[in-house]
Amino acid sequence: MENKTLLKLIRWLVILAMPFFLGLGTVRAIIAWDYPAFEYGRIAPDGFGFTPEQRLELARGTLYYLQRPEPAAEVIYMLEALRRPGTDSPLYNNDEIGHMIDVKNLTDVIRQIAYVSGAIVIAGLAFLLVPSRTRSFGWRTMMLAGLATVIVLGVIALAILIAWPIFFVQFHELLFPPGTWTFAYTDSLIRLFPEQFWFDIGVLISVTTLVLGIFVALVGYFMSKRQQPVLAG
Repeated sequence: MENKTLLKLIRWLVILAMPFFLGLGTVRAIIAWDYPAFEYGRIAPDGFGFTPEQRLELARGTLYYLQRPEPAAEVIYMLEALRRPGTDSPLYNNDEIGHMIDVKNLTDVIRQIAYVSGAIVIAGLAFLLVPSRTRSFGWRTMMLAGLATVIVLGVIALAILIAWPIFFVQFHELLFPPGTWTFAYTDSLIRLFPEQFWFDIGVLISVTTLVLGIFVALVGYFMSKRQQPVLAG
């Protein structure tokens, strides 16, 4: 007989990990995707001189830095070497460089959390779904994990759509030291990644993760209906 306490513990671990797995996995996928090429066709052009081609090239260079596996301190030279087009002036000033170090430290943590939460979800569901006697319990666990994702991401999506300015400020205040993430409109970070860029990417991440949560919940629901319940769940 399986230990019911262990099975319920695994269920709760999967439920708690699923929103992180799907949400942070989506974040990582968008970072790896050439998102600026899509987004720059939708938002206003730079008002201070970057051509669309220059803007895209510089944004890609910045995102490539974030994708590197090395710690920020080892690859920040990639941003320090960037220059404003047609000049020998650095693209980013010292405050922007400092913030981008913080951003990469955050994205590195996101990557690790995505890996850990993914391992929990995959291993936990495998543990529950492979044995036939716990399979129904496993599918119901998958359904509940999907529903948890829908609830969490539904709240986040509503916050973005209804109270974006508050959400944007509180998000940055929570994750970055105060005063380190605000810049002038003429600074390169704002020119390359204006607020509309972040609003759109926030909507994309939340809606994509919400849809994935619905899909996971539906798979778990329909598969649980096909199984003969052996263990109460």
